[in-house]
Amino acid sequence: MSDVAQPTEPQSTEPQSTEPQSTEPQSTEPQTAEAQSSEPDQAPVAPRRPVRRTHHGDTAVDDYEWLRAKEDPEVLAHLEAENSWTAQQLAGLAPLRTALFTEIKDRTQETDLSVPTRLDAAWYYTRTQEGRQYPVHARVAASDVATADGWTPPAVEPGVVPDGEQVLLDQNAEAEGHDFFSLGSFDVSGDGTRLAYAVDTTGDERYTLRVRDLTTGADLPDVVEDTAPGAVLAPDGEHVFYLTVDEAWRPYRVWRHRIGTPASEDVLVLEEPDERFWLGVGLSRSRRYLVVELGSKTTSEAWVLEADDPTGAFRRVWERRDGVEYSVEHVELPAAPGAGVAPRDALLVLHNDGARNFELVLTDVPARPAPGAAAVPLDPAAARVVVPHSADVRLDGVEAFARHVALAYRADALPRVGVVDLGAVEQGSPWPVTEIDVDEPLFSVGLDANPDWRQPLLRVQHTSFVTPATVVDVDLSTGERHVRKRQPVLGGYDPDDYVQRREWAVAEDGARVPISLVWRRDAVTLDGQGTRAEPAPLVLYGYGAYETSIDPYFSVPRLSLLDRGVVFAVAHVRGGGELGRRWYDDGKLAAKPHTFTDFVACGRHLVSTGWTEPGRMVAEGGSAGGLLVGAVTNLAPELFAGVLAVVPFVDALTSMLDPSLPLTVVEWDEWGDPLHDPDAYALMRSYTPYENVPDDAAHYPRVLATTSLHDTRVLYVEPAKWVARLRAAGAPALLKIEMSAGHGGVSGRYARWEEIAFENAWVLDVLGRADVRA
Repeated sequence: MSDVAQPTEPQSTEPQSTEPQSTEPQSTEPQTAEAQSSEPDQAPVAPRRPVRRTHHGDTAVDDYEWLRAKEDPEVLAHLEAENSWTAQQLAGLAPLRTALFTEIKDRTQETDLSVPTRLDAAWYYTRTQEGRQYPVHARVAASDVATADGWTPPAVEPGVVPDGEQVLLDQNAEAEGHDFFSLGSFDVSGDGTRLAYAVDTTGDERYTLRVRDLTTGADLPDVVEDTAPGAVLAPDGEHVFYLTVDEAWRPYRVWRHRIGTPASEDVLVLEEPDERFWLGVGLSRSRRYLVVELGSKTTSEAWVLEADDPTGAFRRVWERRDGVEYSVEHVELPAAPGAGVAPRDALLVLHNDGARNFELVLTDVPARPAPGAAAVPLDPAAARVVVPHSADVRLDGVEAFARHVALAYRADALPRVGVVDLGAVEQGSPWPVTEIDVDEPLFSVGLDANPDWRQPLLRVQHTSFVTPATVVDVDLSTGERHVRKRQPVLGGYDPDDYVQRREWAVAEDGARVPISLVWRRDAVTLDGQGTRAEPAPLVLYGYGAYETSIDPYFSVPRLSLLDRGVVFAVAHVRGGGELGRRWYDDGKLAAKPHTFTDFVACGRHLVSTGWTEPGRMVAEGGSAGGLLVGAVTNLAPELFAGVLAVVPFVDALTSMLDPSLPLTVVEWDEWGDPLHDPDAYALMRSYTPYENVPDDAAHYPRVLATTSLHDTRVLYVEPAKWVARLRAAGAPALLKIEMSAGHGGVSGRYARWEEIAFENAWVLDVLGRADVRA
């Protein structure tokens, strides 16, 4: 049931032609020709080849570390055997998988397009076409379709190519001939004549950067290999700033490429030697400043440069201080009426120095140094607080426009959006924030695409467990709202047929843990007090890491579960960000076990209140959430009938002990450093799923682990080793591995629907609902 958007956090160890393709579900069990010709008569048994590992006086024996040899034919043969065994064991679910795929397809408007977004003289959008795996990126000139106010999007009908359309990038054409395709960069120059884009065709997150001349549609000779996502064009359209990664897959260098010159002449702009830090590069919405931000899990730093001087030197905003996180946004402060002075450039800095939930301050732009002199960072003490810290509100982000500032924040375990009118702020006073209301008990709301600095409308998107994604333009002068689009759900979907609500579990230490639930009204019976009349089959999803919040969201694939009487629940456990920074801090490092015990408390609450029972509940989590459900499998195996672990981080201790693996050092601030810290080692040894499988696990729930051979965040070897150890201990465990995909799984929407149908069919089978029709 992994239709949850999986966060793509770093982790050591988140259609192939332009011709219409068949949209019938294909086999989702990758098999060799040999595997297809003869069914295996028993589960694969990985040979035990003990490797001893000693740290801090503790010796551990790892029988399956040999599976790490990715290129070894024996390892590949074992993985193929796992796929064949899984295919054979689940062959009886093929009709259900076909039905689930068909339901997803029949509810989806396959030929569709996004709401056009204006940037300067053009409206940009993406559109999809029935039978094609990937979107097409296009634009039309604003002068061709502009309405009286100039900011109402053109009325483009799905399936109708508008007059004057210019296709910028057809991902179907670019993906032709590749089993995997991912777009990592897409940025149009300020004058609209060039496009910088980067693609990955293997799943290893190494992207090839190219530049397209949009006046001719042809790619220029410029090619830069092995870049990270997130390249950006300078406003002059002559320079591209891009990132490269080190051997641990950490973006650590910013380069400047001048279009028309060989990549060998590219200039290194900034390099970060500290292995805990990542780099990112971008352009302020005003397009007046290039910004480089550096960040670890606990500390950050920003550098700025006037965008009209792309070959100049970046200047640090605030000196880096351990434990202080901050980000910057350029803002233009209006002059007082009649003052006769020009507006003033400034920076908004969102930071947590002495403000656990962050506060917003206003400061100057670092001055350009005199010739030959060094740039001097700003003094944080000189900044003025404009949105103060609150113990109950977590400030998440800020975006500035010519006349307004938009804030993203969290309150009462739900995301919010507020607006500040720059014309109404008073010197020396906190800025008044007007919240954009959403009339639902549970919801998600966030800023949507708002690329133009001048726009008088703020585009937001809101959704919930029952409301499809809805795009709304808010007039910042009047507050009037214009619903531009609601995600179409075909087949007569009625949100009134479904119910969402929140409950609270009590954790071992007394903490109250929110649980969100959604179900089909006529498929789940409640008693007169509004609680369960009889237990229902239930999926309990969790994540709990990186301060990532799993907020209410709509899902077409989930409807197939709800319509079969399944309740879907999210356990908002500590380690996530639902209740602010304290909620995150209480579920990381030494406090990490709270994540696992919170999830168990949520499961037990749902049992004790009658929502479900142990034999009718599946635990699901992906990536760091896979670590969560893997740990819970060891903690409380009796609580669940099944565990779906998607690209699970289940061999965390082995990974965190090896700084040569991708991103390990970056992750020490999240999990601890077991290599050098004996306390961190002992704690991780106590909860890592792979380390804690007992000798006899025959009483464990059914386990399905999915992974990808080319995943660079959570290496395939983690679930492969885990399943081998589970099976050796008698647990009913299956492994499904994509042989040509990365951390996010397969690419292409139809392939993704097949993957979801595969997982949901398994979930329904575990819950005893495989024979129930929607």
